[in-house]
Amino acid sequence: MGRSGTFVSEWRSGSWDSQVRVLAVLGAGVLVSGGVSWVDYQTLPATTYFLWLLLGMLTLRFRPLLVLAALVLVVALAAMVHSGPLTGARVSVALTLVVSAGLILFQSSRQRSGLPGPLSEALLVELKGRLQAQGRVPPLPGGWSAQSAMIASHGAGYAGDFLVADLTDDGRHLEMVLVDVCGKGLAVGPQALQFAGALGGLIGALPPTALLGAANAFLLRQRSDESFATAVHVLVDLHDGRWTVTSAGHPPALRYDAAGRTWCVDGARGTALGVVPRPELESSTGVLAPGEALMFYTDGVVESRDTDIDVGIAWLQRTARDAVADGFDGAARRIIDQVPRGDDDRAVLLLHRTDEGR
Repeated sequence: MGRSGTFVSEWRSGSWDSQVRVLAVLGAGVLVSGGVSWVDYQTLPATTYFLWLLLGMLTLRFRPLLVLAALVLVVALAAMVHSGPLTGARVSVALTLVVSAGLILFQSSRQRSGLPGPLSEALLVELKGRLQAQGRVPPLPGGWSAQSAMIASHGAGYAGDFLVADLTDDGRHLEMVLVDVCGKGLAVGPQALQFAGALGGLIGALPPTALLGAANAFLLRQRSDESFATAVHVLVDLHDGRWTVTSAGHPPALRYDAAGRTWCVDGARGTALGVVPRPELESSTGVLAPGEALMFYTDGVVESRDTDIDVGIAWLQRTARDAVADGFDGAARRIIDQVPRGDDDRAVLLLHRTDEGR
């Protein structure tokens, strides 16, 4: 990587060394502009100094931006005074420049990440990418397919619903955990990422009950009234179709009965994680025959302020039946696209044993 590439990487990290270098470049530009304005104010009037403020807002953290804003005001106003009498129009420009600098500094001081806007956005994009990477189901052997679809509340790009998955090295056992973290949308993104990282390190290393117990202990250690979540864990033997579903307060899974072309409600429920030291975890077992499927979803799919969960589940059974009538490909997306827009995140996960497994 060249020197320019190294500098860009340092700037993206928000390091103070890179900030000082950017400030030096912008400060030099302001001083050069000041020299031109001093000699010929009409070429570079005070209004052109808004550009330096905007560049600083996009590239500098608050403290360096404060230095740049002060330099811009001093240079621009000094050039204005030197060039002639302060007319009403010039006083208006000066006041506008001062107010603009104040607003830009106020906005910068409100950045909770402490980084300029573009860098804060880059962090959010990386956050979204990591959550999506955690939720990718590994390639499955022939006779099996898995698909998921998620939508954040109000169309935001970040959700409190996430999935972690693991396939054993021999390709025999698939393990997945679908989680709904308390909260919704952008506000819960960092918490979801932290919890996803913890589960990602445990999945495949502990049996289902122990895994959810460890996840419960993790949430209790956060010592927050909002650090709780519902989760459903599924372990499937991809050789014979045997499955175990363990629920921690999550909406019940649905099993597709290929013979009856209906979605049956599974009985496992349990207690949410992060509420009590020893949550009640309910499990159910069965065998998935060729052509059958398991569906998992979060409460945003079946609940709303004016809809009872049982009514929502009945709606989902009908919607899912119609969605797979012509095949399972894309069914998760077809289902979730029919969920009314609301104020909660929504996620659907489908695991299908195809007819190839006969």
